[in-house]
Amino acid sequence: MPSASGRGPRIAVYSGTFDPLTLGHEDVVRRSAGLFDEVILAVAVAHHKKTRFTLQERMAMATEATSGLGRIRVLPFEGLIMDFCREHSASAVVRGIRNMTDFDYEAQMAAMNRKLHPGVETVFLLPEAELQCISSTLVREIAMLGGDVSGMVSASVAECLRPQPLQA
Repeated sequence: MPSASGRGPRIAVYSGTFDPLTLGHEDVVRRSAGLFDEVILAVAVAHHKKTRFTLQERMAMATEATSGLGRIRVLPFEGLIMDFCREHSASAVVRGIRNMTDFDYEAQMAAMNRKLHPGVETVFLLPEAELQCISSTLVREIAMLGGDVSGMVSASVAECLRPQPLQA
């Protein structure tokens, strides 16, 4: 679908480890889909982090959680996000920010990304107010300690976070 400018589809990339995908992430990707012709949810391989879920599990959770949204593709990525944007003809990177700490970090990353690929804009979106306190790290910790995360993640993600009974 060509954009209003006639230059082809407006593609945005929303990247992260999504370990796991939270309702805040879903809110950002849903609103991004209203702004762009296509949004690629780029699930990072994340060699630099110890993730709770494998890449395949994180991609499956993201695919399930975004299945009804349309205009969303879930793809793995590794390396520089600007290289991924170039490879997929993306014109924007979407970043969700919850607070000023996120903004400070993301603003620095946006400036560096602009140096690497000036043709890609960074768009900051705030999740709905009631979702701004949610982080994947806190969700993992709460779930690990047996807490209820049903108001923080989709039902399918909550099921994946449920502790598995020990096998005898």
